Formats: sequence, structure tokens, C-alpha cells
Amino acid sequence: MKRLLLAALALTLAAPAHADTLIDNVNGITLDKDGKLVRFTGLLIGTDGKVKQLLDRKDKRPERPDFKQDGRGKTLIPGLIDAHGHVMGLGFKLMLLDLSDTGSLAEAQAAIRKYAAENPEMPWIIGTGWNQEKWGLGRFPTAADLDAAVPGRPVWLERVDGHAGWANTAAMAAAKITPASKSPEGGRIEGAGGKPSGVFVDAAMRLVDSAKPKPLARDLDRALYLAQQKLLEQGITAIADMGTTIEEWQAYRRAGDKKQLAVRIISYGGDIDNMAIIAGSEPTPWLYDDRLRMVGVKLYLDGALGSRGAWLKAPYSDAPGQKGLPLLTPAQLRNKMVRASMDKFQVAIHAIGDAANAEALAAIADLTADLATNVPGERRWRIEHAQIIDPADIARFAELKVIASMQPIHQPSDRIMAEARLGPDRLKGAYAWRSLQNAGVRLAFGSDVPVESANPFAGIAAAISRTDARGEPFGGWRPEEAVSRETALDGFTRTAAYAGFAEDRIGTLMPGMRADFLIVDADPMLASPDEIRRMTPLETWIGGYRYYKQKDGATVGR
Repeated sequence: MKRLLLAALALTLAAPAHADTLIDNVNGITLDKDGKLVRFTGLLIGTDGKVKQLLDRKDKRPERPDFKQDGRGKTLIPGLIDAHGHVMGLGFKLMLLDLSDTGSLAEAQAAIRKYAAENPEMPWIIGTGWNQEKWGLGRFPTAADLDAAVPGRPVWLERVDGHAGWANTAAMAAAKITPASKSPEGGRIEGAGGKPSGVFVDAAMRLVDSAKPKPLARDLDRALYLAQQKLLEQGITAIADMGTTIEEWQAYRRAGDKKQLAVRIISYGGDIDNMAIIAGSEPTPWLYDDRLRMVGVKLYLDGALGSRGAWLKAPYSDAPGQKGLPLLTPAQLRNKMVRASMDKFQVAIHAIGDAANAEALAAIADLTADLATNVPGERRWRIEHAQIIDPADIARFAELKVIASMQPIHQPSDRIMAEARLGPDRLKGAYAWRSLQNAGVRLAFGSDVPVESANPFAGIAAAISRTDARGEPFGGWRPEEAVSRETALDGFTRTAAYAGFAEDRIGTLMPGMRADFLIVDADPMLASPDEIRRMTPLETWIGGYRYYKQKDGATVGR
């Protein structure tokens, strides 16, 4: 609680009043508007919180800046942008039961039992992070497995990817789930012996979600504080929030009204209903000194690979007969895309499997010509994840100018699972960053937090090495798909901004741009992947104001 109050105080103090600031004696790195690497030794920030000048060693410094900081030779880089995350998902993960560190079903049961004992007042035990693949379980967990830990209270736990939920018997009873319950369109109720076994995939999750207690406004506010604190510590200065609900938007507005919104949030409404009720007939303007804007809509076309909900062209290698779950019909997808685009909202389509990616591209192709004629403006179609692509479809991303919004950290996390799910013959188009780039596709990089940690340095290391935190496999997994350091940095800065129509204000440190930057202790253009993976920000600045300084982990003002 003390930490939370400190965060709230610090964010409130971060008012939009700035003084001329000089950050000098740094190893400065940025990309210019064309993606070319630019180095500098000093950064001059104007009173408006924007970059005034990049200074080389020979350039004259202002004699009396209002604020001056000696960078002591440390490296200064642009603030990193997470092109795909879930802000409130991160906040609630920090508040509720988190099973992401458990290595077995037994460990998970012990953690659930302990959490329930420590929180006797909670009517439901709610959490996230389980992963049967990491546990080596060889199956989905069951309600009986949960009953063994907590038999009397409802327990509802989302899988690490957010595309499956695990309920105990009490939770299923509260949701009125019976052997007669049918899987909804776009969802699957896992069963055993003619009865629901306790796991609900994709659209079927709503059957239990609708029964659990809804978070209160104060819960959302606390989740936002915790999420911002974590993002600032990890060097994220802006994030594309994929699937914003009206309740979450109201929390962002409350924080903005109180001057407690530090991290920039580029919002995509959770389907058409949330988009329309939040923004109305067009994308919102930038609010709170460029801290918040709703620019588009997030549509789900399929599920995730881990829960076998990703929609594949051929059956799963480890589950013959299953191809995953299309969550929208072709007509539904196109209707939603037209509805959003007619009002100039950007469309971001979640597509993980090769069939989902092919269908998303087909829909974009169908709509592109008609919209170009009837609705002027740039579409900037986005496909989120683009994890498994038929190699024959890669060129279509470039032809249609589709942004591939990808999460490099998924590749080392999913490698073994992907090999089992797909088999060796379908791996060529898996996490195919270099192939997409070579085809002329722009890559925007993110984390999918809280599915993965928001730590962007782990993502940069994965992008350039195709290895995990242990440096495995040696030489990288399908190393021909690794990208250069410049491309990795671009994906987390310039192109991440471009992907959200924000390239006119963030993503680089060229003059006139918002002074969002990090000070780190190593040069990511020279450090090894392992060194990059271990990097953490020493300081995080947004709009020319220091919001975080590594000391005791507290958020501080300049």
C-alpha cells in the first residue's frame, strides 16, 4: 500500500509544466524519420516537453539551462513503445493470483491453496498464468485438479495466453454449467466422460466470466497504478492497449483528470461496441498532453496456439481432427471492418494461425479497393501476432501494406510447443520476422503483456538472436528469421509509433518530437543478446519529465 501511495503521489506531481532541460555527456542513440541510426552526446528539451536539439560533441551547449543532468557517459535511447499489450491485464495480474512462475500442476495447486488461505474474504479466487505445456502435464487441467486445492469456493483462472479458462466445480455451479451446456460459436467446452472437464476455450470463457464478481472502479484505478509503475520500471513509455473496454477507458480518463496518467496509451476498443461507446463517430483526439487516444478497434479472428484455438489450414499435428476456432464468419469480419473503417477507425485483427492470417488478408483485400474509393484516408491495417503464416501469404502483407504487429518474445516461449502443434513441415512461416521484412512489411514489436513480461529488452534480445533466456537453442531457432539490431529497435520505437498513427509525436528523438527516453547502462547496438536481456532502465523520462529512477524501485519526479 505504501508503494501504491508513493506511485500516486509521484504521478500527480508530474504536471505538464516543464523547464528547459539539458541531458549532457551521454551516448545518445535514436532513429530518424527514415529509420537511419543517429548518434549524439547531448539532448536539449524545450519548455513544451519536446526535443529542441540533438547535440554533438562540438556543438555549443546553452550556458544556463533551467535544469542540467550529467549522463556520466551512459546510453540514452528513445522511450520504448509496446505495440501490443493489455494495460489492465497487467495491473490485475499484479493484484491477483499469478501462476506464471509455477512449473508443475502440484506447484500451481500449492500456490492456489496458499492464496485462498491468505484471502478468506474473497468470494471467488481469480487469477491467471497457468500453462499446461510448461507443467509438462500432457493434457488440460481439470475441475477435479482445482477442487483438490480449493473445494468450496469458486475458482476461475485464465490461461497464460488469455484464450482459455480453468474452473473448479463451485465456479461451474455458480455459472450454471451442466453436462447439457453447449459450446458457443467460436468456443469450446473441454469435456470428459460426457461432462465439462473444467476448461473453457475462447468464446466459451464467457460462460464463466459472466458469473464472476465484476471489478469495482477502485479496483480498476488500483490496477492502472500498478501497471504504470511496472511499465515505467521496464522502460515502456507508450503502449497500444488492445481491446479497451468502456470501464477501462473510464479508469484512464479518471487518471488523466487527476494528472496521474504517465504512460502514453494508444487505445483500440474491444470490438465495435466498445469502440463506438467510447469514441463515438471517429477516433478521439489526443488527450492529457498526448497521453491518451482511441485510434481503432481490436477484432479477434481466432484463438491461441497453446489452447489449440489458433485457426490452422491443416489439423494440429498433436491433435488430429482439430484445426482451431474461427471466432468470426467471413461476413461478420468484413461487416465489422467496414463499420470501423467508414468512421476512420484503424482495424487491428488478432490472427495467429495460418488460416486466420489468410482470411484476414483476404478480407483486407476485399475492402481495400472499395474503401479507397468511398472513404478517403490511410487505413494502416494491422494484423496482431501474425505468428503462423503460410509462406505463400507473406508477400500479400506487403502488397496490401499490412503492418505485422508481432511479439518477438513469443518465439522463445512457444518454440517447443509450436514444434509439437505444427510439426516440422509448417515451421517455415512461424514467427517469420526476417521473411516479412525482406518482403517489404513493416514490423511493429510488442509483448502481449500480461501473456509475457512487458520487458522490451528481452524482446529485443529474442528478435536479434532467436534464443531464450538460457541462450538456447545454440545459434538460435530458425536463425535465418532473426533481424538486425536496428530493425529490433525500430520495431519498439519508430514503427511501433507508426502502427498507432503516432509517428508525428513519439518514436524518435528528432527535434519536435516528445522527449520520451531512457537512460541505460549499455549500448544495445553493441551489447550481446544476453547483456541486452539483462538491461533495465536507470531512468525513464516522458515528455521531458523523469518519472522513474532506479534506486529503490520507487517512481520519482524530476
